[in-house]
Amino acid sequence: MTKKEKVKKILQLLKKEYKTVGPFIQWSNELELLVGIILSAQCTDERVNMVTKELFQKYKTARDYANADISELEKEVYSTGFYKSKARALKETGKIIDSEFGGKVPDKLEDLLKLRGVSHKTAYLVLAKAYGKYEGLAVDTHVFRLTKRFGLSNANSPIIMSRELSKIIEPKNYLKWNEYCITHGRKICVRKPKCDECVLNKICAKNI
Repeated sequence: MTKKEKVKKILQLLKKEYKTVGPFIQWSNELELLVGIILSAQCTDERVNMVTKELFQKYKTARDYANADISELEKEVYSTGFYKSKARALKETGKIIDSEFGGKVPDKLEDLLKLRGVSHKTAYLVLAKAYGKYEGLAVDTHVFRLTKRFGLSNANSPIIMSRELSKIIEPKNYLKWNEYCITHGRKICVRKPKCDECVLNKICAKNI
């Protein structure tokens, strides 16, 4: 079985196993999605959603974040961890979006990477979820762990893994791979995997 065939089979099995994926960050527009992903670094989506429920009521535009009192913003995002850097990222990103992009979250990779707190992973997710553009595959901790266990990559960094995966996964499946790996990584393929319960048991390389 080639790596491309293995990817296809894994997606088929996971799609059959999980009728829904997630839960993920809750958002209703591009700015909310971007803010949520920035806050999700080293934090669960559930915690982020608890924080943004109130945050999104107060900050509705990029200019709102740009004009935010930094000490207040730090308190508001405190429970997501790394609150000082996250608050600073939101404020500075708000300034850039407001001044350089007319208040709208940009839809180009090179522009998104100009924003503070935005990595390639964040940019890929925003482009895919908000704009339907599949520029690259977002590799988070779950994707990184599971892809290695499946025997599909031995990359030592998310960026390199993303490049390798782009050679064996069709762009239309970039987001699916990300979301199914996260869902499966939370439920079954945890740090101490439940291989006996796994639908991928027969095809997984088990590089644990």
